[in-house]
This record gives sequence, C-alpha cells and structure tokens, in this order.
Amino acid sequence: MQELINLDDFEQAALPRLPAGVRAYYAGGAGDEQTLAANRRAWSDWDVHDRVLRNVADRSLGTQRLGRPIDWPVLIAPTACQRLAHDDGELATARAAAATATPMVLSTLANHAVDAVSPVASAGLGFQLYVYRDRGVTRELVARARAAGCRALVLTVDMPVAGQRERDVRQQFSLPQHLPLGNLAGLASLATAPAAGAGVIGYVDGLFDPTLGWRDLEWLVAEAGMPVLVKGIVRPDDAVAAVRHGASGVIVSNHGGRQLDGAPATAHVLPRIAAALRPMRAAGASAAQPPALLVDGGIRRGIDVLRALALGADAVLMGRPVLWGLTVGGEHGVRRMLELLRHELSIAMALAGCANVAQISAELVERRA
Repeated sequence: MQELINLDDFEQAALPRLPAGVRAYYAGGAGDEQTLAANRRAWSDWDVHDRVLRNVADRSLGTQRLGRPIDWPVLIAPTACQRLAHDDGELATARAAAATATPMVLSTLANHAVDAVSPVASAGLGFQLYVYRDRGVTRELVARARAAGCRALVLTVDMPVAGQRERDVRQQFSLPQHLPLGNLAGLASLATAPAAGAGVIGYVDGLFDPTLGWRDLEWLVAEAGMPVLVKGIVRPDDAVAAVRHGASGVIVSNHGGRQLDGAPATAHVLPRIAAALRPMRAAGASAAQPPALLVDGGIRRGIDVLRALALGADAVLMGRPVLWGLTVGGEHGVRRMLELLRHELSIAMALAGCANVAQISAELVERRA
C-alpha cells in the first residue's frame, strides 16, 4: 500500500476489487448524482489565505468534541455493512480507529454488533440510529448502545424514505443474506438482510419510520442517557430547532449525496449553519457544554479538514474513504488512509500558519468569486 499516497489513490485501487453491485452501493448517489459530485467539488470553492511568520514548528491537532478531548478533529462516519468490503468489517475499522486515536460512529446496519465493536474502539464509539416504525426496536437499539458504553447517539434524520439510487436499481443490488445485521440480532426478522429482490430501498421504506418529528427527537433525548447528535442537517433553521429540542449538536450532512439529489453541498451550507448556531454555542460556552457542530461530505484532503474547521465545524467525519481502505487492506488499509489524512492536515496547518486547531479561524477562508 505504500504506492497509495492520498485518498483518491485508495478509491481507485478499491473500486476494481469490488463486485459490481457492491461497487454501486458504496460509490453511488441518488438520481443524477449532482449532490454526490457537488460535495467533493465545493470544498475547493474556498480559498485559504495563509498566514506567514507564525512559528509552526510544533503543531497540535488535538481538540474537543462534546466536552471530551480528542486527538485530532476527524471521526469515522457510520457506513453500513462493512463486511461487503472486508470480512472483518467494522472490527477492522475499529482497530484502525484505535491505532490512530480516531473516534468512530457505528451504523445501525453494521454487520458486527455494537457490543462486539465497543471493546475494540478505544478512541470512543458513537452509535448511529435509524428510527424504526416499531418503537420497541428503536428503544432496544438505544439500550444496547448504552449498555455497550457508547458516548453518543447519532440520529439520522434525512432518510424518511430511501433516495432513488439508480446504480443500485440497475445492478438489482440486495444485501447478501449470509451477512447478518448484528445490531438487530434477536429483533425478529430485522436481524437478516432485506429479502431477495426487495433491495435496500425496500428495506428502508418498509421498516424506517417516515413520521419522525421534533417530538420524537425530544423522546429520544429523554430515552438516550447520552448526548444525541442530529445528522442530516442542511438548513440553519433545522439546526437551531434540533438544539432547541434537546440535541447536543448537529452533523451537517446530505447523506453523501445518496438521498435528495439537488441538496446543497455541505461546504456551501456549513457557514450559514455555523452562524445560526453561534449565539447558542456562545451561551453554552458560559454555562453547559455548547452544541457540537460537525460536517461530512466529500472531504478527501487535509486542506478540506482545515477548511471545514475554519468554516465553523468542530470536526469532520469520513465515510467512503474508510470503505476504500477496508477494501484495499482491511485494518491496515483504514489505518494507512487515516495516517495520510492526518499528515496532510498537519502540513496544511503549518502552511496556513496555524500551530494548533484553535488558530484555524474564519479569517483564513474566503469563497472564490
């Protein structure tokens, strides 16, 4: 893997190794994939106006998330069914996360259950939650995450129904029946993959709750016994509402371009959401823990991480690159990918005149005309 020197290299190496259906499922977006492409392109719309003569010989990447120190401002995003990429799946990802001091968020639809992954994910584990029509299932998932020692719940709210993912439709892709959905073990028929022919879209539309509303967020916050982050926010008013209804923070995300095609790129909406949350974050800083602001979508370079922090994010989440690392080399592939990204961020900080994360401020970036 030494010949792979950036995250694009990992993607190019991984794609030919995957079966066509899995490749479509991992790499594809919704509709014409406009949002999928825009996510990646939008980060480069922000120029970085670097500072000079700032003594950056010694740099610290450490920061905080939800009041806890983290070694660097990157988390592993929840991605479903990682055993499609490598048989060790989420366990390999968790070991790589531990080796690189990277917090991880586990998907509801993981192949390995949260109680198996948690002991391995020593840098911290969150649990991503889909809300099922059967609230007993949802309540049990929350209880399992809590018992496993998860530090936060990540509620995904941009999937009331599945997006029209045409690559999956063309490939007639369904999750393999032999790969269990570990978090759903013991929950009747939910522990198996969607029935042959139903595909992922059929699973989502048949089982996820499209009636989810703000009162349900309040219910979950009361039920959780841990901080709840709301993932899938692209509007400032929704971000403010999420915090007002009890969320400990939000994740600016359009589901990697896999849901509403035509949704804005996260790099474009992040500054407005940061501005809308600024009074709440300032108030939180003087009283309780201020609401967290994270972002994902199209981040592939260390300079993208720096841009995200300058635009107001506390940290970023990496999704597809983890899958490419898994495909290429399992645990070692994910670890190598994260190490490359960390090195790029450290170099970007030095060249931008930032010796620590606190020095990455809004004055560094300006949107290109």
